[in-house]
Amino acid sequence: MVDTGLRVKKRRLPTGETLSLGAVAGTCGLVVAAELIFAQNGSVALIIPWVTAVLGVVVAGIVGVPILRRLKAGQIIREDGPQNHHKKSGTPTMGGIFVVPVGVLLSLLWTHLDPQVVACCLLTLGFGLIGWFDDWQILRRRSSKGLSAPMKLWLQGGLAFLFCTWVAVAQDWTALSQVTLPLKASLSLGVLFFPLAIFVLLGSNNATNLTDGLDGLAGGTGAIALISMAVIVSPTHPQIALFCALMGGSFMGFLWHNRHPARVFMGDTGSLALGGALAAAAILSNTLWAYAIVGALFIWESISVILQVYYFKATRRATGEGRRLFRMAPFHHHLELSGWHETQIVRTFYAISFLLGLLALSLKAL
Repeated sequence: MVDTGLRVKKRRLPTGETLSLGAVAGTCGLVVAAELIFAQNGSVALIIPWVTAVLGVVVAGIVGVPILRRLKAGQIIREDGPQNHHKKSGTPTMGGIFVVPVGVLLSLLWTHLDPQVVACCLLTLGFGLIGWFDDWQILRRRSSKGLSAPMKLWLQGGLAFLFCTWVAVAQDWTALSQVTLPLKASLSLGVLFFPLAIFVLLGSNNATNLTDGLDGLAGGTGAIALISMAVIVSPTHPQIALFCALMGGSFMGFLWHNRHPARVFMGDTGSLALGGALAAAAILSNTLWAYAIVGALFIWESISVILQVYYFKATRRATGEGRRLFRMAPFHHHLELSGWHETQIVRTFYAISFLLGLLALSLKAL
């Protein structure tokens, strides 16, 4: 064979584009597989609503990102954060303002204003509004500090209390307080259901907020968690399943703009709304056990922060000098400072999220 010296250069997708396409393909596979599994159980079709939401946010972002850029809504990077993140300073934030409304509007239209979906949407918008106010304060002050932690917690707690009050008045809370567990077991909580629900609501949106630290991390893992919840609740709560599918599609569509290197961040506007949507769906569908599995990554991110703070204070009391358990918390920053590339962390978290969804789905099938 004669070597002509010519070489055909193969086109390789950018890493961020590969991550985005991989997350979309994996989630599509989860939806299709689950619809085949539950086809005989009265489950609703999820793939068309999901795709509609994905495309809706892609289009909304094409319009919205340049507007955020013109408004100079640039991210302020924390001084104590990873040093390589300072190059991201100025990237538009508050991307949640075009992600959340698309998911909420489509949910209301697709479910014909189902009361439970309306409640989930209002809670999602409420947490998103708290996040927006926090983002706005950061931009207004040109500082990495927005709302104070106590103020944010009071606002979140008030919203969670209102949601639980509606559950007590308008829903069969005695049935919801009979919390289902894997393998057809159950646990009766009675009135203890309400403090548990408030704890889940507060913990959930703060956990997703902590996870939002790398390009595409919270958006992708949140989208996979939402579609996993949609598949799990589809046979018993079809309207809530549609809500989860549409919100999951919205956050998946956000990856088109948020994949590495991100052109926009979701900000607290999106991350708090994400946690609120997941928690509300889990509470009203009585699948808190499933959410504990599906959202295990978010839980671990929160635990890593708690452990870091506790270990630092404990060692300072014992030795006079505080030490750190991790290089930096949340845990994804520890991996980053340990030499992992940002896209490697995101890719690993996507894979784990997908496997957690399959695990919860398998336990549901049993």
